[in-house]
Amino acid sequence: MRNLLLPLALLAVTLLAVPLVPMAAGDGRPDHDRARTALQRGEVLPLRDIVARAEAAFPGRLLEVELEEKDDAIVYDIELLSPDGRLIKLRYDARTGALLKAKGAGLTEPKHGHAAEKD
Repeated sequence: MRNLLLPLALLAVTLLAVPLVPMAAGDGRPDHDRARTALQRGEVLPLRDIVARAEAAFPGRLLEVELEEKDDAIVYDIELLSPDGRLIKLRYDARTGALLKAKGAGLTEPKHGHAAEKD
């Protein structure tokens, strides 16, 4: 059953998160169109790649994903719920997939050695 839930959850996140992408508007197109164009141009990595990195480094249940522009960079902001019920907030560079920030109560180093911040 778990094998079916993960693809369904990723599909739901993709369908829900992309239309809400608060990328900078300048051309009058909807946010999800700009996000799709950025992906097609190779300016951002696919959401599934970023989610796979996040879940590999920080086990837990995916709660929310947003693609945003922050300080002239495009980032994925991700929220996970750890197995013990703690909220983990992650920020990944959407172009490179590098973990930029990790915050959460009692957060320890992720499996892949990225820096983590404790709340």
